Amino acid sequence: MDKKMLTLGHSPDPDDAFMFYGLNIENGVDTNGFEFEQILKDIETLNRMAMDEKLDITAISLAAYPALADKYAILSSGASMGSNYGPLVVAKKPFSLDELKSKLIAIPGRFTSAYLELRLLLGKDIATKEIEFDKIFDAVENGEVDAGLIIHEGQLTYSNYDMFKIIDLGEWWHQKTGGLPLPLGVNAIHRRLGEEMKKISEILKNSILFSLSHREEAVEYALNFARGIDKTLADKFVGMYVNELTVDMGQKGLEACRLLLKEAYDKGLIDRLPEIDLV
Repeated sequence: MDKKMLTLGHSPDPDDAFMFYGLNIENGVDTNGFEFEQILKDIETLNRMAMDEKLDITAISLAAYPALADKYAILSSGASMGSNYGPLVVAKKPFSLDELKSKLIAIPGRFTSAYLELRLLLGKDIATKEIEFDKIFDAVENGEVDAGLIIHEGQLTYSNYDMFKIIDLGEWWHQKTGGLPLPLGVNAIHRRLGEEMKKISEILKNSILFSLSHREEAVEYALNFARGIDKTLADKFVGMYVNELTVDMGQKGLEACRLLLKEAYDKGLIDRLPEIDLV
């Protein structure tokens, strides 16, 4: 029987690669008659591809979901959430948060959750410049911007650049909400897949479970997508963003997602407040 081909978008970074290790090896996860063409792009590109409905399943920023809710549902598995840690704002010299509000800040994309969370913290009208996530350190270093919003493994390597951490958005959210995780990325599935969505959700969840149960091999695989970090740091980064909330975000993760979007809606940062119906 011919397998049904589905497009699967994810970021070329260690945690996403780790999650889908089981789909990329022989004798990995049973794909139940489906085949996955993996599309590796940065998260902002994936957000925009989803808006054009170019992907069957994809990682997206939770912040992009209000624009996608009519077309996509969110999977219960595959979420990246920071438990008292998350994206960082860094600079060559220390600033107070009040000072930061008047600075030019590099951001990795206007649909990223990190940018939405930064605006929740600093206000709607901060000055920003969109720069590819892996070029933000250079932009701060050469003075193109005053500060940078750092995602992915840069959260672990910023000290290599002789920079100051101004704020950790995950710590801020944890304190603000009394301990909720900070939602960043989620996996979304196109509603055109109908009844097959549940089957596909189970396959992808099984891939995450497979990777967690074959951790050493999966981390070795994920190292192929790591930028400037060794196996020890890659394993630490994977542990930060592939955990029990990734297997199933559950009520705690869902509450965090709903609260983040509600606060963004109440402050006029998003145009609509969609219901989140997990698959």
